[in-house]
Amino acid sequence: MRIGELATATGIQVETIRFYEQEGLLAKPARSEGNFRIYGDQHLQRLTFIRHCRSLDMTLSEVRQLLRLKDLPDENCGAVNELLDAHIEGVSNRINELRQLERQLKLLRKQCHANQDSAHCGILNKLSLPVK
Repeated sequence: MRIGELATATGIQVETIRFYEQEGLLAKPARSEGNFRIYGDQHLQRLTFIRHCRSLDMTLSEVRQLLRLKDLPDENCGAVNELLDAHIEGVSNRINELRQLERQLKLLRKQCHANQDSAHCGILNKLSLPVK
């Protein structure tokens, strides 16, 4: 299949597929006589794997590590578990940071109680103060 067909099949943009090739996440495809890229099932499966990882907010580095381990089917999956545990910890940390941000925004929102001129807006006045 050509790159456009692969993009449609995987839901990944053509530019992103080319980027993954450049990054070494996806093997270089064969070329047709007209110099078009020709992709096979292994490319489709690999891109499906990459897309799933990215949908779980994994970094390219994490995806690269998982692909390396996937390419070694006889390896122990302990490294996979360690990678996923570290990713889960990172997600938990971000959730905590977002909860803190939400609390700060709610406190800020309480600074303005009514529709008034912006010169007296508690939110704008609070945002004008230095960050603590």
